[in-house]
Amino acid sequence: MILDALARPRRGKRIAPRSAAGTCLLWLLTALPFGLFLAISGNLVASAGLALALVGLFTMISNAKRAMLGEALVFSDLALLGAVFRHPQFYFSALSRVQKALLAMAAPIVPLLLWAVFVGEWHMHLTGLAIMVVSVLLLTSAPELQPWAGIARVPDSEGDVQRHGLIATVFLYWMRWRKSADPAPLLPLPGKPQDDELAILIQCESFGDSAVLFGDTAPLLPALAAARVVAWSQGRLNVHGFGAYTMRTEYGVLFGRSEEELGFRRFDPFLTAKGESSFALPARLKEAGWRSIFVHPHDMRFYNRAEIMAAGGFAELVGEDRFAPPSEGEGRYVTDAAMADEILKIAKHAQGATLIYAVTIENHGPWKAVTAGNGLAGEYLRLLGNSDAMLGRLADGLAALQRPATLVFFGDHRPSIPGVCEPDVSGAAGDRHTPFVLLRFGRDGRPIVGEEGDLDLTPAQLHHHILDILRSSASRCHRAQQTIADGAG
Repeated sequence: MILDALARPRRGKRIAPRSAAGTCLLWLLTALPFGLFLAISGNLVASAGLALALVGLFTMISNAKRAMLGEALVFSDLALLGAVFRHPQFYFSALSRVQKALLAMAAPIVPLLLWAVFVGEWHMHLTGLAIMVVSVLLLTSAPELQPWAGIARVPDSEGDVQRHGLIATVFLYWMRWRKSADPAPLLPLPGKPQDDELAILIQCESFGDSAVLFGDTAPLLPALAAARVVAWSQGRLNVHGFGAYTMRTEYGVLFGRSEEELGFRRFDPFLTAKGESSFALPARLKEAGWRSIFVHPHDMRFYNRAEIMAAGGFAELVGEDRFAPPSEGEGRYVTDAAMADEILKIAKHAQGATLIYAVTIENHGPWKAVTAGNGLAGEYLRLLGNSDAMLGRLADGLAALQRPATLVFFGDHRPSIPGVCEPDVSGAAGDRHTPFVLLRFGRDGRPIVGEEGDLDLTPAQLHHHILDILRSSASRCHRAQQTIADGAG
């Protein structure tokens, strides 16, 4: 109880007990690994110690995550365990050196300890097995029984961890998520775009307005400033995550389902995205004549993008094999300049109406001071300048093509930089928004300036904003063709 009570957020500074319902669930959830360890070792004391250590480990990792990303552990984080080992640089940066050392030592200690304390009294092993089986049976039925059936019905991770505890909340959310159903499929949209129309959507890694993040003394982003002047629309994108959870923003813009509609699926909507494929932009636009291409210079198995994007209607996936590895001095990931080159190349040779959705990665953390006097913020800002330059190159390149085009550029989340740019964990929601700009180009290559002013949109609302623009473009094209046909008649 004390270990779980240490998990943040807590009610004030004191360690207060959780609800009775949450405490009972904690006992059952602790009894499960205790029974497992007892079934393996037969040692009562060692099994109890390991079960308590597991609760402590859960709490430590959750608190480290919350300090860096602004939220406690959620059930969907456990689905990423495989990715943690395939791409450790994305995850272990949240832990201190001491925490990393403790994890490294704990990994071999657990099996060695179970072997060292093994007791040959088989009745203890059978007792452990019985405890484990009973725990599983009770945990399977508990969420549908009172009082558990009446709590944690709506996602509120901050409040539920305070009220019921970390481990109980993770378990209840997982059980609620398992029972969520796929929505009824949507029909593709009719209509016909302009034959050579382009729509390019750029999801830019950790892109934020430098003045908003670091104050007026931060270097300016000239391409963003220029784009805002001639934008059809621009404003703030109110993303769900801070410092991570790219897939939440990506899902929102691509699939257009709000957090309220997603319910418990909101924490990692990619886990269930294949069951919602008809909502994806490419699937909706396909019947209208659009061909869609997904571009991401990384392993497409990450977040299961290869399967999700294919199911969502993308005709082609352009992955890491199309990009040369970054050269010395360019960083760990494919540069935004290389991305701009590839995107413009695809756009130049695109036949017919084409949608390109691209996910960049150059400015992915953690950041390191690579030169003397260049702190973490300095390295982030250097890479942010590269992202800004990408926006400028794409805008100029699309204008030069002289095809009707829409360019949408937005940040997936703010950066999490220890001591520099951190989430608000005081209990307030805190600012998490990133900038977005939407540019439209006519056939003469000139930008078409809109009159909507600054907009505050969620990723799902941006999806529908884009869809409305592409549909209105198709409607105007249809009316123009009808006028020509009537005149010829």
